[in-house]
Amino acid sequence: MIKERLFTPGPVPLPPQVIKALGQQIIHHRTQEFTNIFLQTREKLQKLLNTQRDVLMFASSGTGAMEASIVNFFDEGDKVLVINAGKFGERWRDLGNTFGLNVIDYQIQWGKTYDKEELKKIVEKNPDIKGILVQHSETSTATVHDLKFLAQVSNSLEDCLLVVDGITSVGVYKVYPEEIGVDILITGSQKALMLPPGLSVLYYSEKAEKRLESSKLPKYYFSVKAESKKQAKGQTAYTPAINLIIALNESLDLILNEGLDNLEKRHHILAEMTRQGLQEIGLKLLSESPSNSATAVFTPEGLDADVFRKELLKIGIRVAGGQDHLKGKIFRVAHMGYFDYLDIIEVVAAVEITLNKMGYKVELGKGVRKAQEVYLNNI
Repeated sequence: MIKERLFTPGPVPLPPQVIKALGQQIIHHRTQEFTNIFLQTREKLQKLLNTQRDVLMFASSGTGAMEASIVNFFDEGDKVLVINAGKFGERWRDLGNTFGLNVIDYQIQWGKTYDKEELKKIVEKNPDIKGILVQHSETSTATVHDLKFLAQVSNSLEDCLLVVDGITSVGVYKVYPEEIGVDILITGSQKALMLPPGLSVLYYSEKAEKRLESSKLPKYYFSVKAESKKQAKGQTAYTPAINLIIALNESLDLILNEGLDNLEKRHHILAEMTRQGLQEIGLKLLSESPSNSATAVFTPEGLDADVFRKELLKIGIRVAGGQDHLKGKIFRVAHMGYFDYLDIIEVVAAVEITLNKMGYKVELGKGVRKAQEVYLNNI
């Protein structure tokens, strides 16, 4: 018997409390019972983001909230700067092009973050930029980008919104949009919020709200104005993801009860255990600015990463592969959400075993020992 353990960067494992909530008999959404749960969940999302402003929920993947960020706050022809450093940076670019924005596509080598001087040069040449669009944590490369500098740049412009995909950073880091200077922040349910896919979340600032009246891009399901009116009263404009919202109410309790300082520290330790443990056995990281949500790792020269992943799965560990030109070159290990320190010991040990089985000799226990040391030095 093989027990499969999920280490993919979405979906991630579900806590028992969430599984229990998802397994309940469904309730009707146009009831006081659901309204009470919805308003509780909304309030907890506000605590997660340290805000009193609207935090909207859509029945969609995170890409739905990305689209809502475009169609509600920009107009055709608006110039936007996309920090394009991976598969999901490309998604910002593609969404902007789809809706007729004037996209400045700042392409960055996958695994790297933006260059501050290069960014300043782009902005100096384009002072009429209406938005800077970025992933806080680029899932495809396991790379984190500095938001504070981007907020400074955005605020230096006359009318620019900082739009952040926080799909693999919210619930890993303390992402407080008003403290950082983020105008639009989105996230999704299947990452650190510890739910199945199907629910997205959108925060927007007072500065962004001023754009709602002027935006002429077509919108219907993803209308922020329509949802804001309804959700303030504990309902949604259209049929909500009822059981996902009920389960989110439970997962937010877990997050808030842990405490956001503790949560951020735990994710940092999990990430360092993974990174240092795998580097100790000679593996190389992809990212020069690694995220605490997941780790992207090159397999040894001559070993196809997808073949390695299949072998790893034979002893119960499922990790993700690389995308596009990184397919077959890297594997990605998640450590966001419902993971603890022993989970990391487990995955490092499994990598050691599998490499040896495939003829790539590494010292058994060397990476595990390093991960243990990281844990002991940080708790």
